[in-house]
Amino acid sequence: MTETPATRADVLIGGGGFAGLSLAIALRQALGQKFAVTLADPALARPGHDERASAIAAAARRLFETIGVWDGATNEAQPILDMVITDSRLGDAVRPVFLTFDGEVAPGEPFAHMIENRNLVAILVDKAQTLGVDLRPTSVTSCETDRDRSTAQLGDGSTIAARLVVAADGARSRLRERAGIQSFGWSYDQAAIVTTVAHERDHEGRAEEHFLPAGPFAILPLTGRRCSIVWTEERTEADRIIALPDDAFHAELERRFGLHLGDIEVAGPRRAYPLGLSVARSFVAPRLALVGDAAHVIHPIAGQGLNMGLRDVAALAEVIVDAARLGLDHGAGDVLDRYQRWRRFDTMAMGVATDGLNRLFSNRSDVLRIVRDVGLGLVDRLPGLKNLFIREAAGLVGEVPKLLRGEVL
Repeated sequence: MTETPATRADVLIGGGGFAGLSLAIALRQALGQKFAVTLADPALARPGHDERASAIAAAARRLFETIGVWDGATNEAQPILDMVITDSRLGDAVRPVFLTFDGEVAPGEPFAHMIENRNLVAILVDKAQTLGVDLRPTSVTSCETDRDRSTAQLGDGSTIAARLVVAADGARSRLRERAGIQSFGWSYDQAAIVTTVAHERDHEGRAEEHFLPAGPFAILPLTGRRCSIVWTEERTEADRIIALPDDAFHAELERRFGLHLGDIEVAGPRRAYPLGLSVARSFVAPRLALVGDAAHVIHPIAGQGLNMGLRDVAALAEVIVDAARLGLDHGAGDVLDRYQRWRRFDTMAMGVATDGLNRLFSNRSDVLRIVRDVGLGLVDRLPGLKNLFIREAAGLVGEVPKLLRGEVL
């Protein structure tokens, strides 16, 4: 039997979520038709299955604008115009506001937008197809690496030989595991209940985060009179709530959501996602780079998980493009080391920050509650510090890659 010859690619990306698709588009735009990019993901065969919504920070939005996908998303994206943070017990009659943020990093530029995942992924897929990215609705089943390239077997029986393989295949990355890269971290024994809520009154672009003893209850505005809910509970309690009949689930939801937006109803499926912290011990291996959840998973308390992945994309795209334009091997160890140095410290810092915030706010200690409420109140009275926090949340602090600054590669 004659063996089918391997298809050549400059980069093979395993995983077709936000990170993988954005990287493929950025590379094709910067390096042109001669730079061959293949992306493999079984989910490409069933688009539109992700019912969740995501917060796109200002820096990530600039990336999407620069790679030419944001124009198609503007009608689907809801700007966050301001944010309110409260701290209370579940049974408290009043939830005092301790911290507020205006929602702009610059005049006319909101610090974040909310968009439903399925809508943005569809736009990214269309753009990738337009640019000629080789999209394969299958998985990467094995990968052998030698000095010059990696040769990958795909689930459809085809073979791809690439200078660089990028693992963008999620928290349970098989590519990471096959490369022998271990992760460290822990479970929080918490789960995030995610659903969509329709309500009677207009949210006016306001996001709310209620810190309750079990964890944060976030109300995030979507287009129309709808909000995305990210509701943290202890894992066993989350399982109990998810399994409730519709009327009982509505009652639990209303206790936390309140009636400030009038009558509410669940307008989407409800699911619970276990929460934890996980960081890969290395973001690179020979001919392999990790991005997004394959490299790191953090608590959603600050809404930074997706945006951290897009920071990976922007940094990796920049180092690949710089090397390719100089005629260098873009999968070589020194190129990948530059990417790792750029991203690892920032990732560790964000992991530590979100872990600390979760431990500070997700507890029933009255002493800690007093300490955090005093701290929130002080921040609210210091405009300079609030502005720094807004720019940090928007992804505009530190050594920001070009794409996140809105600059073409």
